[in-house]
Amino acid sequence: MASAIVNQYKPDFVSPPGDTLQETLECIGMTQAELCDRTGRPRKTISEIINGKAAITPDTALQFEMVLGIPASFWISRETHYREAIARQEEHAILENKITWLSTIPHMAMAQKGWIRKHNDCTEQLQEVLRYFGVASPEAWEEVWMSPLQVAYRRSETFESDPGAIAAWLRKGELEARAVDCQPYNQAIFLKALQDIRALTVEPPSVFQPRMRQLCANAGVAVVFVPELPRTYVCGATKWLTSTKALVQLSLRYKKNDHLWFTFFHEAMHILKHGKKDIFIESNLKSKEAKEAEADALSAEFMIPQSKYDTFARSRSITRQKIKNFARATNIAPGIVVGRLQHERVIPYSQFNDLKISYQWADKN
Repeated sequence: MASAIVNQYKPDFVSPPGDTLQETLECIGMTQAELCDRTGRPRKTISEIINGKAAITPDTALQFEMVLGIPASFWISRETHYREAIARQEEHAILENKITWLSTIPHMAMAQKGWIRKHNDCTEQLQEVLRYFGVASPEAWEEVWMSPLQVAYRRSETFESDPGAIAAWLRKGELEARAVDCQPYNQAIFLKALQDIRALTVEPPSVFQPRMRQLCANAGVAVVFVPELPRTYVCGATKWLTSTKALVQLSLRYKKNDHLWFTFFHEAMHILKHGKKDIFIESNLKSKEAKEAEADALSAEFMIPQSKYDTFARSRSITRQKIKNFARATNIAPGIVVGRLQHERVIPYSQFNDLKISYQWADKN
């Protein structure tokens, strides 16, 4: 039985397929003219293929298979690899003139966190960053990432933040959220989940983190925790990934449980109240925008109802034990009560901070 011909050739992607065709003809002692006669192709076409001026079409590849005994798939693959290599060379030349854009992205910090790979070649690093953002060029990045963020900046007053760092942080959350298996969004289920999550504020991260993620996923909301990048200065963000899947992204900017939980419920209120088109970015700076103010008020009310809070806050003296008792009675973490009292200037920011719980990332990234 004759041995089957297989593609063992590992092409040099910058050499045209015509080089391989010429080598094949020389190896079997066939002239270009004879190949033309056997394939029925004009001599000009064969000459242009050999000289890299014309592409090997699927029809021509099938004819080469019949005449030369080398599978059409080999010739088609060889042509595809060559054209891809040419396109990459052209893209590389274009991107070489856009290297300065890299300075707007904290790519070194991203590489240190393992979000992207580090490359010594600047153009390759630029390509790596563009792949991370899912865009083909710095111009496309401006359109896809900066246009919506400019609105979010005005809303949340994150003026001190670095736009490139914010975009990189948001993209990381988006990528992680893709891996979260969510049911289609259901408002009633989400409201019930928030009630259950509120009771988790007294639990350590090892308990509340997986539980809150699962409760929210069951309601169509992906919750992800993403460490800050330098000059992001954000606590959290909210956006809709699809019409049936929302994202709540949290950092540990202030590393205290009162800030983390207030931010989470603030983002949750955006999902419940503010539609599916906007991106909300929170920095804990006071916002003048109505939706942010509403989310603040709703978050505070959800964690500690105003009627209960007012009664407690008006008490003659606030002591550590009274805070603990009130927190127990309202089924909320004492640190959250302290944070509320401090924010509303009932007690100074220096008081009872020992009742707050500090969080830190499990790894150094």
